[in-house]
Amino acid sequence: MNAAADPRLFAEPDLCFAALPGGACIPYVATGAGEPLLFVHGSLCDYRYWNGQTQVLSQHFHCVSVSLSHYWPAADPAPHGRFSWESHVAELAEFIAAMQLGPVHLVGHSRGASVAFHLARDYPALVKTLTLADPAGPLHTEDAAAPALAPAQEALRADVAALIAAGELDAGLERFVDSVSMPGIWRKSPASFRGMAIANASTLPKQFHDPLPGYTRAGAAAIACRTMLIEGARSPRMYRDNVERLAGWIAHVDKRSIAGASHGMNVTHAAAFNRLLHAFLGARAA
Repeated sequence: MNAAADPRLFAEPDLCFAALPGGACIPYVATGAGEPLLFVHGSLCDYRYWNGQTQVLSQHFHCVSVSLSHYWPAADPAPHGRFSWESHVAELAEFIAAMQLGPVHLVGHSRGASVAFHLARDYPALVKTLTLADPAGPLHTEDAAAPALAPAQEALRADVAALIAAGELDAGLERFVDSVSMPGIWRKSPASFRGMAIANASTLPKQFHDPLPGYTRAGAAAIACRTMLIEGARSPRMYRDNVERLAGWIAHVDKRSIAGASHGMNVTHAAAFNRLLHAFLGARAA
């Protein structure tokens, strides 16, 4: 069966809530036993995004996937704190400490990869290994700071936000998802993925007002743990550029590409993604 069409990828696992000392209440699921493997989702997603990984890797690891604050299914209709990548970094650090998980094998995708990157940089004692899949965020090089969004990107975001505000979720999400993956991918996605994205549509305008920080050589050099960078071979250039540059900046790094995959690689090419992750962690889990 094609991985993208497999309904088990978004089957509902047992759900728990972690009430953190700082006030956040984090939804999460945990399966398996062994060293902790923590998954961090990106835009429009939640803990369900990683079901295709946890169902397999829980045979070898204690797999934990979270929903960051403001994402489905928020226990509180008015989630604690404002929506920001900095808040997400802090709450994940608090979650790892409160659950006594650390140090964890940390995996992040897209916007979640940026959160994971900064968690590993700022809280090195909490992270044993780091895996970044198509990390989102701008690049800052020695020559120049990251450029501002192009007018076409600004216009697209404005259109997407307006469609979501008007309740035209399907149309707005189609525009956004196709822009960060490839044209037509929204319509080809399984209904379970589209349902998850619709459930998290309200976070997208908030995200547009919370730009991610830029990656720098100095920041990447501060990553002390072993790191794997994964790109989709057909992912938009911005993600592949980030993988290429970070591979040259991080000291202990493996760089991998998944043939035929675009941005949602761990869903559409789950078996290949899982093999890479298992091989990377299997060699270093002792």
